[in-house]
Amino acid sequence: MVKTSDLRIRDVVNVIDGKRLGSIIDVELDLETGRITAIIVPGPPRLWGLFARENNLVIPWEKIKKIGTDVILVEVPNFTELKHDRR
Repeated sequence: MVKTSDLRIRDVVNVIDGKRLGSIIDVELDLETGRITAIIVPGPPRLWGLFARENNLVIPWEKIKKIGTDVILVEVPNFTELKHDRR
């Protein structure tokens, strides 16, 4: 059993290119089933990282390949297929 607070301290890494996407900042839940449907990570920084970030990235649960003790591996071949969250 894993708590959402435990998930938030793990780095999210894309297995396609090895890039670190950040840590989970939120999750989407299906209230009818009580299951997590997606994880939300911060979007890429704008203007060389000096100012605000782009919209957050919503990674569907199906894209999660492995949850380890220190890292969550996701398979996201193209960021354009991800939903953006304007939080």
